[in-house]
Amino acid sequence: MDAAAGTATHLKIRASELQGRSWLNTGGKTLGLEQLRGKIVLLDFWTFCCINCLHVIDELRPLEQEYSDLLVTVGVHSPKFEHEADPVALAAAVERYEIRHPILDDPQLLTWQAYAARAWPTLVVIDPEGYIVAHLSGEGHAAGLATLIPELIAEHEAKGTLHRGNGPYVAPAPTAGALRFPGKVLPLPEGRFLVSDTGHHRLTELGADLQTVLRTIGSGDKGHADGAAGSAQFNEPQGLTLLPADVAEQVGYDVVVADSVNHRLRGVRLSDGSVRTLAGSGVQRLLEAGPARVDDDGAALSGGDLGMHPLAVALSSPWDVVWSAALRQVVVAMAGVHQIFGFDPITGRINIVAGNGLEGLLDGPADQAWFAQPSGLAEGPDGSIWVADSETSALRVLRVTPPPSQPGSSNGTHSASSVPQVRPSWGIVGGAGVTVETAVGTGLFDFGFRDGPAEQGRLQHPLGVTVLPDGSVAIADTYNGAVRRFDPATRTLSTLARGLAEPSDVLLDSSGDTALLIVVEANRHQLVRLPVPKEAQQIDEGAAQTQRPKTPVAPGELALTVRFSAPTGQKLDDRWGDPTQLKVSATPPELLASGGGTSIGLSRSLTLAAGISAGILHITARAAACDGPESADGEIPEHAACHLYQQDWGIPVLLDAAGATELTLDLRGMD
Repeated sequence: MDAAAGTATHLKIRASELQGRSWLNTGGKTLGLEQLRGKIVLLDFWTFCCINCLHVIDELRPLEQEYSDLLVTVGVHSPKFEHEADPVALAAAVERYEIRHPILDDPQLLTWQAYAARAWPTLVVIDPEGYIVAHLSGEGHAAGLATLIPELIAEHEAKGTLHRGNGPYVAPAPTAGALRFPGKVLPLPEGRFLVSDTGHHRLTELGADLQTVLRTIGSGDKGHADGAAGSAQFNEPQGLTLLPADVAEQVGYDVVVADSVNHRLRGVRLSDGSVRTLAGSGVQRLLEAGPARVDDDGAALSGGDLGMHPLAVALSSPWDVVWSAALRQVVVAMAGVHQIFGFDPITGRINIVAGNGLEGLLDGPADQAWFAQPSGLAEGPDGSIWVADSETSALRVLRVTPPPSQPGSSNGTHSASSVPQVRPSWGIVGGAGVTVETAVGTGLFDFGFRDGPAEQGRLQHPLGVTVLPDGSVAIADTYNGAVRRFDPATRTLSTLARGLAEPSDVLLDSSGDTALLIVVEANRHQLVRLPVPKEAQQIDEGAAQTQRPKTPVAPGELALTVRFSAPTGQKLDDRWGDPTQLKVSATPPELLASGGGTSIGLSRSLTLAAGISAGILHITARAAACDGPESADGEIPEHAACHLYQQDWGIPVLLDAAGATELTLDLRGMD
C-alpha cells in the first residue's frame, strides 16, 4: 500500500535516453538504452563526495554479482561540488572506490533532470522493455531490490523480453605504486610514519624520506580479518591515532584505525603489526539503528551512552580518529551518520560526543548540533577538537568545558614530535560539557576558494586538519587542492599551499631544523613535504553554491506528497502508531509561512509566503517497514527484521504565480 496520500500511478513511463559528457568503464564506448534493452537497468545517481552514495555503491555489489548476466548498473555521476565536475577527478574516484559498472559523466545534470532526481543518492529501476518501474531515494534499498529484481526476472522471462549475457563493463588499467589513494598519516617514534594505504586496503609504514617502505600491515585483500600483519584484512582504512603509552600498555595495542568500509575500529600493536577488532558489529549504523530522531528542541532522542559492548555497536564509515587528552578517549569522526563518537579503549564504552545525526550545519549544545560527513579531527592545546566537516565545506570546533576543579588540557598538537599526554577523565558522556561552533563555512551547498575574514571565507570539501604550534589550524582543503590556515586569534583564513591533488590529510613535521608540512596527496598516491611560508597567500576566487535546477512553485498553498511503497514481503511497521514522518523547514525561514516542523505522515499542506523570489525547501522523510508475511490477525510476526528508510532533500524553488501547486517526491515510489 502506498503510504502517501493519493494513489500510485499505473501509467507506464518510458525511460529517457542517457545523456552526458562521456562514459567511463566501457572501454571508450558510448551506451544507450537501446543497447541495454533486455536487461534490468539500475541507474544510480551519485556524486563522489557523498558518503551515502558510497554506502549505496557497496550495498549494490552483492546484487550486481548475483545477477551479473541480467542486471546492468549505470552510475550517473551528477556533481555537487565544482571539483567533482573535473573528468580527471571523476576517473580517479571511480578507480579509488573500485566501481565495477559503467559510469556516465553528467556534469550539466542532463540525465539528472530527465529523471527528476532531486537528491544524492537516487536509484531508478528500468525494466527490460525500457519502462521505469521504481524511483528510490536514499540508502538502505538493497533488501527491497533483492525482492524486486526476481519479480522483474520472472515477469520478463515469461514475456520473452529478458536477455541474458555479459554486461558492458570494461575494467580500466589499475594504478601501480607503493601507495594507492592514501588517506591519513600518523607520525611514529624515530621519524617513521604510518599511512592508511586506503586503495591497497592496508597500512604502510614509511621511513623519514616518506618513500622507503619499511613494512606493510594487512594482506592487501579487501575484507575483515584479525591476526598477524601479513594476514589481517582491512577495507579502505582511513584515520589513525596513537594511544598514550600507559593506555597502550593496558590494552595491548598502540594505534587505533578507522576501518571505514568495514564500519569498525581496529587496533594495531606496533611491535609485531598484529591487528584486532575493537568496536563495530560490521553493520552500517543507519541500517540497524535507523535514521536520526530528535525532539522538539532538536536534541537526539537516543541517549549518548551506547554501552560497554563495543563489538555489538553498529558504526557507520568512521573516517578519522584522534586521542583526546581532554576527554580521555578516542574521538571518532563518524562520517556515515554525521556525528562525533567517543571510544574508551580501557572500558570499551562507546558514546556520542556531539551531533544529533541530522545532516547540515547547526551550532549549539552537542546533542542538538548538526554535522555533515565529518572527516578530519585534531585536538588543540586547550582541549578543543577541530573538525573538518566536509559536506558543509566547513571548519567546526567542539569546545570542551571542564569542571572547575580540572585544569585545561596542555598541547595536543598533531605533530611529528608530539606524544599524546595522559589527562584525568572529565567524565564527559553524551555531549555534557561540549558545545559546537563553526569557524568557517555556512551550509551544505556553499563552498568556494576565498581567504580573508572567516565569515566570508570559503573551503571546498576539506578532509583533514591539524593544529599548528601557534594555535592556528591547518586544513587539507581537498577539492580546492590546497592547504589553508585558520587563525582563531584574528578569525581569518589564508592559504599556505595550492596545486595539490586532493590533499586528504596534513600534519606538522617539527623533527628537523625547520618545521615542514607533510601533506597526503591522495590522487598522486604520495606524501610530500612543503615549507610553511612566512607570508601566507590571500586568494579570492569567489564563493559558490551547488547549482541545481530550481523548481517553479506558486506562492500560497503547496501540497507536498512523499511516495513510499513497502517492498514485497514488507509491511509498514504501525505497531506503535504511524511509522512515517515528515520534517520541513526552509531557507530563508520566511519562505515558509506555515506547514513547517515535524509530524507523522508523508503528506502535508505548506504555505509559501508571497514577496520572496526564491529559496530552498528542506524536507526529511522517514518510513519503517518490517519483513515477513502478516499473521492472520494482521500483525507483524514477532522477531521480524525491520528496515528504516530516510531521505533528506534540499529543493531549490523559484516562486512564480504560474508555478506548480503540488510537489511530489519519491522515498520509494513504484510505477
